[in-house]
Amino acid sequence: MCGITGFVDFTRQTGNDQLRAMVRQMSDTIRHRGPDDEGAWVDEKAGIALGHRRLSIVDLSPEGHQPMLSAHGRYVMVFNGP
Repeated sequence: MCGITGFVDFTRQTGNDQLRAMVRQMSDTIRHRGPDDEGAWVDEKAGIALGHRRLSIVDLSPEGHQPMLSAHGRYVMVFNGP
C-alpha cells in the first residue's frame, strides 16, 4: 500500500522550499509504505503540501508518479489505487 502525506499551513507564512522540505520529511518517515517512488507538491500561496510514497505493484510505468496534476494543472491529487 502506498503512503500519503500532507498538511495545510493556515498561517501561510512558510516559504515554498520549507513546505517542500517538511512534506518530504513526513514522506520519508513512511518510506516503507512505498520504496519505489516519491513525490511532493506544494502551493505556497495556499499553504498546502502533498506528498506520496509509491509501492509499484501493478503499474510500473512513470505514468503512476504522484502527486498527479490535471491536464491544465488546476487540480492536484494523491491517492492509493490503480
